[in-house]
Amino acid sequence: MADRPLPLAGKVAIVTGSTRRIGLAIAKRLSADGASIVITTSRRKEAMDKTVADIKATGGKAIGHLADLTQEADVKGLIAAAVKEFGAIDIIVHNAVDRNHESLEKITLDAWRHTFAVIVDGGMMLAKFGAPHMRAGGSIIYIGGGSAFTGVPSPAQPTAKMALVGLTRSLASALGPKGIRVNCVSPGRIESEEDGPERLKMLRGGRPDDKIPLRRAGDVHDIADAVASVVSDDMRYVTAHTIHLTGGYYVG
Repeated sequence: MADRPLPLAGKVAIVTGSTRRIGLAIAKRLSADGASIVITTSRRKEAMDKTVADIKATGGKAIGHLADLTQEADVKGLIAAAVKEFGAIDIIVHNAVDRNHESLEKITLDAWRHTFAVIVDGGMMLAKFGAPHMRAGGSIIYIGGGSAFTGVPSPAQPTAKMALVGLTRSLASALGPKGIRVNCVSPGRIESEEDGPERLKMLRGGRPDDKIPLRRAGDVHDIADAVASVVSDDMRYVTAHTIHLTGGYYVG
């Protein structure tokens, strides 16, 4: 880490859903750029502890904190743990998701509400309770999703992800005067080493390579690199935007 400039040196980042796939890649990339990381998940404690250990093994700083983002007390506790350990917060990346793929016919109201609670309520509370501890120049990133823009038969997750776009714009307006930027990063078809055959089949069936101008899926590092760029000072005048990382799918 010491062999190159560290654009996030001295910064503190909370990354939700950061024990696998996109969230894990983001946490490790922000750490590689010098940020101290708060790893958080609702129940994957073993994976959380391993992620913290992996970051520390590379010379980074990290702590883990279990939090159910649907619960106000848990979100407050997460923020408090970050501030207690590191003194302040500079970056919040909300990646946690409830992967609800139930059809309109099968979904229950409770399942619908839980998806929104994780994605939208969690996103709002992280900003509400985190912003007072964020320094000027801070950045909030919501991880959206391409299905919110293309539509899929299962309504909960795409609708909740689209709500993040509205939340992004609202909070950018509210927090801009405090020097806090808010943006949404919306991935397209993203594959990772963790994806099994069934998931890969589903992903590739919905967005085949020949429909993507760049002729490939993205990987988790494409998303992590973009997030690292957006939260850096290089993009200090960018706020209220949804940034689509789709390989050009929407014009394909």
